[in-house]
Amino acid sequence: MKYSLLIGAIFMSLTGYGQAWAKQFDHVDNCVCGLSLVEKNGKHGFVDKDGNLVVPLVYDEGLTFSEGYAAVKQNGKWGYLDSTGKVLVEPKYNEALSFHSGLAVVNENGRYGFINVTGKTTIGLIYENALGFSEGLAAVNKGGNWGYINASGKEVIPFKYGFAGTFSGGTAKAMLNRKWVTIDQTGKKVADNDE
Repeated sequence: MKYSLLIGAIFMSLTGYGQAWAKQFDHVDNCVCGLSLVEKNGKHGFVDKDGNLVVPLVYDEGLTFSEGYAAVKQNGKWGYLDSTGKVLVEPKYNEALSFHSGLAVVNENGRYGFINVTGKTTIGLIYENALGFSEGLAAVNKGGNWGYINASGKEVIPFKYGFAGTFSGGTAKAMLNRKWVTIDQTGKKVADNDE
């Protein structure tokens, strides 16, 4: 019983400490890569675990860090920062997603592709839509249909789906002939779904 009270007191004091600096912001996200996305008066930046501003509140939107980088929006365009707050990619994209497996989805002029952590385009902006990589594959839309590519941009599962989701545990949900199915990483149907 004494230990429960002690642990509770420690937790409350730590929580209270963390909340003290958090109250100066309108929103505080979880701490990832040592930084938390914060918002105040519609502007976003990043603080360290002690609430010290590392990236100034100059961005219109931002995503939490993933693999050491965060997408940020400024003047209607998206770019990326590293975990020190240094600009990796100047804001120039219409859309930008978080990094997964060293690659991030970007959209420029209505076309989607992938960049690496140096900001170099590694898979051309040729797709109508795209999701991030998971388990080595990314769902992309080309010609109105969804399929999967690998990190080299090679088609691995044909473009024949009405929609295709991300892989988790070796399978993904995809829409085939207006019905949801579960497929494996070779594109083989492993189950029908009633959803």
